[in-house]
Amino acid sequence: MEQIKVEVLVIGWGKGGKTLAGVLGRGGRRVAVVERSQHMYGGGCINIACVPTKALVHSAENRRETDDAQRWFDRSVASRDALTAKLRARNHAMLAEVDTVTLIDGEARFVGPNQVEVTAGADLLAVRAETIIINTGSVPSRPSLPGATGPKVHDSETLQHVRPLPRRLLVVGAGYVGLEFAGMFAHFGSHVTVVARGERVLPHEEPEVATAVQAMLGESSVDFLVATEVERIDDTGDEAVVTLTTADGSRQVGVDAVLFATGRRPATDALDLAAAGIESDDRGFVVVDEHLRTSVPGVFAVGDVNGGPQFTYISLDDHRIVLDQLTGTGTRATSDRVAVPSTMFLTPPVSRVGMTLAQAKAEGRDVLVATKNIADIAAMPRPKIVGETHGLITVVVDAATDLVLGATVFSVDSQEVINLLALAMRAGVTASALRDGIWTHPSSTEALNEVLGALHPA
Repeated sequence: MEQIKVEVLVIGWGKGGKTLAGVLGRGGRRVAVVERSQHMYGGGCINIACVPTKALVHSAENRRETDDAQRWFDRSVASRDALTAKLRARNHAMLAEVDTVTLIDGEARFVGPNQVEVTAGADLLAVRAETIIINTGSVPSRPSLPGATGPKVHDSETLQHVRPLPRRLLVVGAGYVGLEFAGMFAHFGSHVTVVARGERVLPHEEPEVATAVQAMLGESSVDFLVATEVERIDDTGDEAVVTLTTADGSRQVGVDAVLFATGRRPATDALDLAAAGIESDDRGFVVVDEHLRTSVPGVFAVGDVNGGPQFTYISLDDHRIVLDQLTGTGTRATSDRVAVPSTMFLTPPVSRVGMTLAQAKAEGRDVLVATKNIADIAAMPRPKIVGETHGLITVVVDAATDLVLGATVFSVDSQEVINLLALAMRAGVTASALRDGIWTHPSSTEALNEVLGALHPA
């Protein structure tokens, strides 16, 4: 068996790991990166998640009623694949061109606290490292129920290459992923039904936002079945027959494809964490402290695999924390993160940061709130210019300090406006300063002038 020794071993090519490998390699450290799939160079974000799905969302938005649905979908998928191939090649080159970085194709398995074996076909390579970074990400999770692995049943990865385009799609799950795919496929031309276990979609969002999102998707041939669970799926050959349990009893729905958007689980099955003494939680995620250190000295876990928020920008911040451990003061921690925003890429997108009104009240805070429908904001003409006036903006402010506690922006450009609000929260900029800010015109940011002028006691 061939053996190599490096200073740093990165298992998996996600955002945090690849960035660490590049920075440390360019700094002169001997680094090895192990990736089991050549289709995952660069990580999940550019290959199966953020970038390709948003490319499909954008393409779906541009389809006209007169465009043939199947041909448009095929062209969209081909464009998606070309984009990811280009990004994958560039990501590979960014590390391959660093002399001190060794790229290894194969499946990694721990055989001790600081050693792994990498299998590639019949080849076996032993890699020993002073520092090991687990960066294997997560994979879609499917429930254990009859028919869940059938040929017409998909997850968020496989549905991106479904063929033919389903005329009828059933989406199980009414969170960010489920609703993004529901909106996307509705615009591609599918009739979509969303199944939610709870009483409403987006249970963790402001109720007004959830209602507005459901109403908007309903205009695009998306139906909703709330307080409903899937019992089984039977494939007849022509269709998938889904048996559902609702408050009114059992019913069956025939569809061409089913998407399970029911969460993700850590990609750790092949790692044999126990062989190294690395602790995982009851869901399988690697247990880390606020500095992303595992239970084994010298071993870190970054990205989705450590059970933190599943966003690529969190993985990027994970790299900063580990880099500080390896080259800095070692003080940077996950507890330093304040006002982390998120966006659900519907049409238009929904972005939020901080607390909802209910969360602020649960803490016993005295708060002010302002909520306005996008169509009613006179100081914000941009949505009217681009012809997309769905949505609303709601902001929660601490009455005593005038500081923003949280906000949801359901509007054109929300993915940009929310970053400004998040920065304001981190920097302690008051709601009054945002209200009286001088913003470009016409822009979406200038909505803050009007919305924050309408604050009132909650």
